[in-house]
Amino acid sequence: MTEFLSADWFRTINEVLASRTLESNDSWRVVFEWNDGPSSTPHAMTLSCLGGVVSIGVGDHLAADALVTLSFSDAKALAAGSLDVAEALRAGRFKLRGDSKAVVEMANALRTAFGGTSESPAP
Repeated sequence: MTEFLSADWFRTINEVLASRTLESNDSWRVVFEWNDGPSSTPHAMTLSCLGGVVSIGVGDHLAADALVTLSFSDAKALAAGSLDVAEALRAGRFKLRGDSKAVVEMANALRTAFGGTSESPAP
């Protein structure tokens, strides 16, 4: 597995996401943001769905439907598949601002794209 937040990590995820178009034409943007990560890594990433195509990019997006604030370690755990988005929300491990429906749609899209496995490099 590639290093979390490296260029290879983003490329690998986007290759998988590009190969799987969603059935719906939903559009959403969810930003994951952390303030306690190493200074050499990005402080945020944005997951987007436009016309059924999901992608992930470095940084935040001003037109995000939702903002999820979490610790860097929880962001890594989500990416490794050892922490579930819904479980983390219920446990209060991160804060959500904005449209919770967008976060649910994002989580479902990632489960679909990566087959629900914990070994995938999904955020």
